[in-house]
Amino acid sequence: MLKNKGLLWIAIMALTIGLAACGGNKTNDKKPPAENNGGTTVNTAAAETVYANNCVSCHAVDLSGGVGPDLKAVGAAMSVDQIKKQIENGGNGMPAYKGQLSDAEIAALSSWLAEKKS
Repeated sequence: MLKNKGLLWIAIMALTIGLAACGGNKTNDKKPPAENNGGTTVNTAAAETVYANNCVSCHAVDLSGGVGPDLKAVGAAMSVDQIKKQIENGGNGMPAYKGQLSDAEIAALSSWLAEKKS
């Protein structure tokens, strides 16, 4: 009986050491999100989804424009705040998206577009 308890103790210790060795890597291999001029992080995936669902019909998949203007270098011409106001209020044929998109969606899209400089 004592021998079985000793084997159980060894098995528990080996399992504990093995699990500790497997979970000890704390490094993060993911790259951080890109930053815009304001120093805030850009949620690229969210912005691209908002763009695909709301902007593609006028500005094209590649941002080259069509009904709406070319946005490939919009960040070189407009600040994040200017882009945000344009999205919220519309104008010059563009509909206003305030109330249709959430503040988070508008912020993500504005920051993402502000990175487009060429």
